[in-house]
Order: sequence, then C-alpha cells, then structure tokens
Amino acid sequence: LSYMFAIETKELSYSFSRSNKVVDNLSLQVPEKSIYGFLGPNGAGKTTTIRLLTSMLLAGQDNIFLFGESLKNNQPQIFKNIGTLIETPSLYLHLTAFENLKVIAILRNIGNKRIDDVLSIVGLSRAVNRKVKEFSLGMKQRLGIAMALLPDPKLLILDEPANGLDPQGIIEIRRLLIQLNQEFGKTIFVSSHLLAEIEKTCTHIGIIHQGILRYQGTLEEIKRTAFSSGEVIFKISNATDWLPLIQEDYPAAKLHGQDELVFSFTDQHEVTLINKALVLKDVPVKAIMVRGSLEEWFLQIIENTSKS
Repeated sequence: LSYMFAIETKELSYSFSRSNKVVDNLSLQVPEKSIYGFLGPNGAGKTTTIRLLTSMLLAGQDNIFLFGESLKNNQPQIFKNIGTLIETPSLYLHLTAFENLKVIAILRNIGNKRIDDVLSIVGLSRAVNRKVKEFSLGMKQRLGIAMALLPDPKLLILDEPANGLDPQGIIEIRRLLIQLNQEFGKTIFVSSHLLAEIEKTCTHIGIIHQGILRYQGTLEEIKRTAFSSGEVIFKISNATDWLPLIQEDYPAAKLHGQDELVFSFTDQHEVTLINKALVLKDVPVKAIMVRGSLEEWFLQIIENTSKS
C-alpha cells in the first residue's frame, strides 16, 4: 500500500451546534516521519481536530485517513499504530511509574521488557519505583508519553504536551520529541500555542484559526516567507557617531537607542551586503538581529483572518 501521509483529512468539518462549525473544511496533510506542529490560539479547533483523529468524536463522513487507511472503516485495528496523549495524562497517583505502565501493558498484552524500554526512552528509568504523586508536572507528561509509546506506534498524537511546564520541563519534552522522531522514526503530530517551541521542534506546520486551516507547509517554506523582508538591527558601539558616515550609503538608516542602527531590507541577501559595507568602513559591528519572527508572522495571519 503506497501513501504519502501519516495523517490526511479531506474537507473535515465538525460542529457542536448548527450555527457554529468548530472545524471547517480542514484538509491536513501530515507527511510520514515528520514532526507536524498544529498551531492555533486557544479555541481555534485544535483539540476538536485531535478528538476527531482519534475517534473520541465521530466525524460522520469517511474523510480521515491514517497511513492511507480509512479511520472509519478500520477500527479498532488502525489504533495499533497510534499512540496518543490528549491534554493531561490519566495517571494513578498512588502507583509507581512501572505500575501505571503495567496496567496498560496488561490491557494491550505487552510484555514487561517494553515497559523498561519506554521508561528508558522518556528518561524515567531512575524513577521507575517512585510513586507518581511525587512526580513533577514534566515527569508526569513524560510518563504520559511513555504510555503512548507502549505499543511502539508509528504515529504519536500529542495535544499541548508542554502546556503548564516550567522552562526545564519544556526543554525536556522538546528533546524527547526530536529524539523520538530522529532516532526512532516516529511521526509526531503535536498541537500547541507555544510558537517558539514549535519553531525549535517541528519540520512542518499547520495553522488553524476559527476552525479553518490558514496555512500549511514546511518550516523552511515559512522561514522564507516570514523573513523575506523586514528590518535588521545592527548593534554598534557609539552608533550616533557612525550614523553620518553610514547614511552616505544608506540614507534611510535610523538610530534605535544609542548603540543600535535599523536598516530595512527586501531580501535576506541585502543583510549580508549591509554588513559587508559596514565592515569595509571599519564600523565596529557587535551583533546583528533580524526583526521579525515566526511569532510576529503567526500573529499577522491570525489578525488578518480575524478582520476578514
């Protein structure tokens, strides 16, 4: 069976009431072995979409395909290839990490060797016999991911796995997702509203707002779009003194505080040329910062679609 996508939806729609579509003609294309970041503000339709992908909500139509197979026509066996963590994991706090996993292993007829393997993968081997009530929030999230990994699925569907975590916990989850993708070949579909995290973790991105998919593409494509033009800040010692000399070539350059100059550019190559020109004039450039980020670009998409 040949397929290109681990997840594909074709004009998927869902509403809780007649008047309001929570998901509106959503056509997702999640390539196999990608980390696909499903982005959107709270209430955009992310969790509803995930519940449809996992049959917690029923779509009605036959328009959800996992590894090329119809979700509607291949239950329950289709779920053998899928591990999920939706919102916070359901854990028995009075049991140990091992015992929590053992409950699921028994239900799914999985041996103890696999429990040890997944605890090692998520970095909880040392906490194997600790009660879960003693765990930090980040450890609980990693145990939830261990549960999702037990059947050795090809696809992981994670809903806001870094939500509520401290910076250390967020970094741990990020490293774990990258490792699962690169070392173990897992396709990961991860919903989030933490844009900086998605930027550091994902290969592909889909942006949903008001139930509609506003953008879908690779991170590289987005970076070309988001950073194709804008402003660049050069940090220069005593920028005020250097300004007249610099304005001979760049009359539009302007001061930004005492030690920063701002230049506009229309393509990224211009930033290199500006830097070269400043170096030739012996201008002491200390740092270069491109203004504009995925965050700004994301907010622009959301704002533009809210107005339309």
